[in-house]
Amino acid sequence: MARIFIVEDDPMISEIVEYNLAREGFETSVSADGEEGLQMILEGSPDLVLLDVMLPSLDGFEILRRVRRVSSVPIIMMTAREGEDDRVDGLELGADDYIVKPFSMRELISRVRANLRRASGELGRSTAAGGLAFDDGRAEATVNGRRLELSTREYSLLKLLADSPGRVYSRDELLEKVWGYSYDGGTRVVDVAVRRLREKLEECLPGAQKYVSTRHGLGYYFPEDEQ
Repeated sequence: MARIFIVEDDPMISEIVEYNLAREGFETSVSADGEEGLQMILEGSPDLVLLDVMLPSLDGFEILRRVRRVSSVPIIMMTAREGEDDRVDGLELGADDYIVKPFSMRELISRVRANLRRASGELGRSTAAGGLAFDDGRAEATVNGRRLELSTREYSLLKLLADSPGRVYSRDELLEKVWGYSYDGGTRVVDVAVRRLREKLEECLPGAQKYVSTRHGLGYYFPEDEQ
């Protein structure tokens, strides 16, 4: 049974979300305070976190920043803010997904399940491409033996590109295949994810960002000469 932690200060929203998740068979824990929610996440080893942005004592962005220092647990941001910049801020800090209030429970459950599947390693067998190696059971990637600290979304993105060297994926295709549905934040989220992925590749091994190349006006691809 997957454990989902809800950090949300609106009692009506948290109660509705908790009730519907429980009906779907999930185990839940709830916190209405930022500092308390952060400790709950760090000490409780959840399978997924639903995280509000506006919270007392510590906002969701700061919680996300601190959690990402030590954990790649899937995190879905929940907020009433509708500005694209706020969505991008969360994604740049390492959020796996973003849902804007008010949202339907059907949509939330769908996103929860999609992120849990991605994190569970239901991605096939281990493969290798160029200096990259993939362990799908653990959803881990290495570059020449050095482990990349990737979120499950970043792992899925890199793996998809590496599995089809030379194949150019448009942003819309990547949204469908990696995010798992039509993402309402627009295709800019793909550019944010690619930028973060390139930065992490470069940190691990200078020059490794070449694995995610751009075909201007078309999309992104893994170079055939790296296969």
